[in-house]
Amino acid sequence: MSRLPPSGRSRFVAFMELQTRWEDNDIYGHMNNVVHYKLFDTAVNQWLIEAGLLDPLNGSMIGLVVETGCRYHAEAAFPDRISAGIAVERLGGSSVTYEIGLYRNEAQKAFADGRFVHVYVDKATRRPVALPELWREKLAEICR
Repeated sequence: MSRLPPSGRSRFVAFMELQTRWEDNDIYGHMNNVVHYKLFDTAVNQWLIEAGLLDPLNGSMIGLVVETGCRYHAEAAFPDRISAGIAVERLGGSSVTYEIGLYRNEAQKAFADGRFVHVYVDKATRRPVALPELWREKLAEICR
């Protein structure tokens, strides 16, 4: 089985800037693997908030993570600056599959590539809800 190469920045049109933290480094001197998932989660939700879609405190709809994955290509560590490229791979009725590429500093190749699936649900009932038209329009802007 051949391994997919790291994604290039040109794969994405939306980027969120993130900062590593002191606590992200592990005993081996690099960013611990679980931090990558935190960065995916932060990047996607930050993009949704800044796009005017998600209101985590007052909105009636939230995204629940139902699937996630990561391919690691290289190390990153504090105090690296991270650019997270975000794209929509699949837009379903109540779900969205996001692609995320993590780039350290000015690197053109991702040190990690991720996949993140949200199912959007009613905040109170936790039952799936159809994505509103405004969401579909905004998410279509970053579809691959």
